[in-house]
Amino acid sequence: MNTGQGTGPGGKAAELMAAVRAVESGEKSAAEFYAAPEPAPARRPAAPGSGPGPAGGARPGSPAAGPVAVPDELREVLAAGGAPEALAVPVVLALGPQAAEELREDPWRLLAVPGVRPEQADAFAAALGAAEAGPGEPRRARALAGWLLEGAARAGHTVLPFESVAKGLARYGVPAPDEAVREAVDTGAVLVFQGEPESRDGAERHAGAAPAPSEPAAAAGEDAAEAVPLLLGLERWAVAEEALADGLQRLVGTFQAPGDEEAAAWSAAAEAAPSPSAAELIRAAAGHAVVTHTGAEAARAEPAALVAAAAAAGLRACLATHGENSRLRAATLLATARTGPGQEPDAGDEGAAEGEEGPAVVTVAGLLSGSEGPAREADGTFALDVLAVVDAPLLDTETAAALVESLPDGARLVLSGDPQILGAAGPGRVPADVAAAAIGPRVVSRTPDPGPLGELVSGIGVGELNRVETPGKELVIVPVREPAEAVHRTVQLVADSVPRTFGLRPEDVQVITPGHAGGGGTEVLNTALKERFNPGPGRFGGFDPGDRVICSPTPGRPVFATVTGADEEGLRLAGPNGPFPVARERVATTVRHAWAVTAHQAAGTRWPAVVVVLPGDAAGTLDRRWVYTAFGRAERHLSVVHGVEDALPRAVAERPGAERTTRLRALLRPRPAPTAGGGEAGGLG
Repeated sequence: MNTGQGTGPGGKAAELMAAVRAVESGEKSAAEFYAAPEPAPARRPAAPGSGPGPAGGARPGSPAAGPVAVPDELREVLAAGGAPEALAVPVVLALGPQAAEELREDPWRLLAVPGVRPEQADAFAAALGAAEAGPGEPRRARALAGWLLEGAARAGHTVLPFESVAKGLARYGVPAPDEAVREAVDTGAVLVFQGEPESRDGAERHAGAAPAPSEPAAAAGEDAAEAVPLLLGLERWAVAEEALADGLQRLVGTFQAPGDEEAAAWSAAAEAAPSPSAAELIRAAAGHAVVTHTGAEAARAEPAALVAAAAAAGLRACLATHGENSRLRAATLLATARTGPGQEPDAGDEGAAEGEEGPAVVTVAGLLSGSEGPAREADGTFALDVLAVVDAPLLDTETAAALVESLPDGARLVLSGDPQILGAAGPGRVPADVAAAAIGPRVVSRTPDPGPLGELVSGIGVGELNRVETPGKELVIVPVREPAEAVHRTVQLVADSVPRTFGLRPEDVQVITPGHAGGGGTEVLNTALKERFNPGPGRFGGFDPGDRVICSPTPGRPVFATVTGADEEGLRLAGPNGPFPVARERVATTVRHAWAVTAHQAAGTRWPAVVVVLPGDAAGTLDRRWVYTAFGRAERHLSVVHGVEDALPRAVAERPGAERTTRLRALLRPRPAPTAGGGEAGGLG
């Protein structure tokens, strides 16, 4: 393979491509090419509480937030390798109770621990006497391939092009990287898939897929106008993506058109819908198993209207959101949809939200864990006929698979959300892939967000940073020259200017900044804001009672909370659903101060006022999705502490944001008829 000339993989890579085609066509068994078994078949609905890790629970207060036992044997292995003892808990969480044995057999397994870099794993392996073979040591190459794919998963990809992985291995000194990839596939450390065919000019490229660094060469006999990319991935994401595709196809295949009485109820609901877009969504869901719906904040009323219509038709319906803040907003919208716009409900009325009367409004995590929403039937499926998920772009592949697997045959699923926001913390682009696969209708809301902030954010979504009239001081720009000035002005805005002008409390104001590090990152800002609002020595692992924090026992599922105290077992927090503990050994990895957060942490939540901090050293990190998400978190007022000059309009106009490489669209596409050999062409699985 010559990665330097932009040509496709040859040699071993061509053999891998031939192997993929042979297996998919039925000519040969996968066992002839791979030592490891093929990905497990798509899973059927799980029993209550047994969904995949990130999807199935990890709510604060659950066992996932409890103590972690660290065996003495592991401490000894880490000490022998020169690794800090603080790494013990993350190692157990990543590798399990047999971590010590795994690290002795393969020290580079340390790369499975988040935050560990290759040079650190190399030093650890050398200290344990396992690095004599040099950078080409097969265990090292396998671990590096997995590390590259895990890093890609954190960036949202379920797979990477062959050449991306090979080039990554080459960067870390692995000789003959194509051979190393083949060895990783042979041992089952990495799985290989055939991607969707794409034209030479890229016109047929999977919408949203990241382009390969260079195109794989077409196999002999293949149409020269097409190239078929070779994709590499990890079993975890392959199983989740295939399970999700299987579940969606099951819903479509088992759906039955409504009878006359139910159809009449749907029709009446559409006629009475509060907006044309809501009527369109209700009609689409009436006749289809899977529907995608896109729109901004104001469009959230449309899935609420749909759930109200389903309940009125006698169906078991539920509205699911990303987090508690979003759940409360959705509960208010559902109550309005049920009572009518002329009778505005009390925002604090939790009857509908808790499912005591009518459809439930739940968080996705609460629904999957069984702590919120409808019970499960004997077969493990939810007692539901209609599930509408708002914030659907924040669903990672595993979570989406767990939801779909838990829906009974014949149920309806509506995936709703704003396609412009930052995506899920985990891999996948679920609603976009489902819409692109066209397995059901896609409804695009025509309901605009109101007011100057709605106008501003809508413009950003199409690449325009417009000047807007703000008679009520909805938007204020605060220019700064350096990060230190940005920090000073931010504290001033949160502590005085914004609360005084709008009659808010400081806790109603949220600071959002591009990253954790840097002169205007969350670490510096939280230090300054803590000093202003809750000074203290941080005697409980850096925290004091009264500190504003964010707890993320599962990546991508943050819970905003307040520290209430601590004891020998750990930190005590109070969140929107009441108090919960965080075990001492988990505090460092799951709890952060939250006067200032990143836009990824803020996605799915809104506040009365938001201060977005754009220090000069963050100019290169901005893109349209980030700006859209950060600016869109404000309900009444947005202050922008602006130190990036013309980098902001350039980011909005020229940098739409990184796309994600996935297989879900290909897995959902109709497959060709069986070939003469009895197999099927198309994606593996």
